[in-house]
Amino acid sequence: MAKRVLRVGIGGYGRSGCDIHAQWLRQDPGKYRIVAVSDEMPERRAEAARDFNCAVYAGYRELLRNTEMDVFVNALPSLFHVSGSVEALRRGCHVVCEKPLAARVKEFDRVVAAARKARKVFAPFQNSRFYPSFAKMREVIASGVLGPILHIRIIWSGFSRRWDWQTFRKWQGGNLLNTGPHPLDHAVMLFGGGRKTPKVFCRMKSVQPFGGDADDFCAVTLYGGASDPVIEILLSSYLAYPVGRQYTVCGVYGGLAGDLSGLEWRYYDPRRAPGHRKKGVWSEQRRYCSEELRWIERSWQPPESKRDGFTDNSKAFYDNVYNAVVKKAQLVVKPEEVRRQVAVIEACRRQNPRSGRAAGRNPQT
Repeated sequence: MAKRVLRVGIGGYGRSGCDIHAQWLRQDPGKYRIVAVSDEMPERRAEAARDFNCAVYAGYRELLRNTEMDVFVNALPSLFHVSGSVEALRRGCHVVCEKPLAARVKEFDRVVAAARKARKVFAPFQNSRFYPSFAKMREVIASGVLGPILHIRIIWSGFSRRWDWQTFRKWQGGNLLNTGPHPLDHAVMLFGGGRKTPKVFCRMKSVQPFGGDADDFCAVTLYGGASDPVIEILLSSYLAYPVGRQYTVCGVYGGLAGDLSGLEWRYYDPRRAPGHRKKGVWSEQRRYCSEELRWIERSWQPPESKRDGFTDNSKAFYDNVYNAVVKKAQLVVKPEEVRRQVAVIEACRRQNPRSGRAAGRNPQT
């Protein structure tokens, strides 16, 4: 029996629509075929028509009205993620939507309600969930060898200046909404397995040396009850020197550190560690307590076939979408998990209504 090929329309043929979604989908012609692309720029439409011999349109609404398709990939500018997804669902399409899914929970719920009413798949493009290193990190933590987790630090930062649409809040630009959904998705999944909504403390700054008012510095802390870890996420465009590893996990019995290319962790076995009995109230011989623990050390790297993490992400994500549409399989990235991420984003923006203009304007502007 021939495999069903899903017809795909892509809204927006920019960096994401072209370089991420289209580039992956063209590699899997047995499952996906691009039948239409929309973009307001004529040169991009010409490129899409040449690349895929497909229909092209200036606007996504025109594409939705005139195209018979199974899946709509919403790679439009962030401001149209909600409206474009809702309209596509109402027209009977399954939807893959780029990040950010929404800036407010109420908007996110609109999309989920539209998907439920249409009985269609709504698949948030949280491709970072599929990094092998993240899966391994969750496996190590779940094994219990690190003990109860106290603190996690996640750093998705560097030093770079921008002068495009991402510098403006009115277009839903900024580090929190642009880069943030990747580490925030990881953080939410590490905070109660995506089943709990954390409390949030956030400080954001808008430096934007070439103009704009969106955040380019954002520090988020997630916390909850006594048994929950404290998770810190740094989204800074002003990190000139690296601060440790991209991921650092601190547990009662040990810790883990690493990045998306590999991990290392060490821990001690509390059943085999030296036992101690408290002696008196004050320091013994005016010294700190001292012992030698027997560390168990491990390291891990993705298999050679999965070293290209971004390509592997896209393959795993779209394989799951295909199975959800054709075989009624469960989505790996569940909307209710992403809803908690959107709740964190909304809390961050509510605590920083203007991002806080910071000093540092470039004198050449």
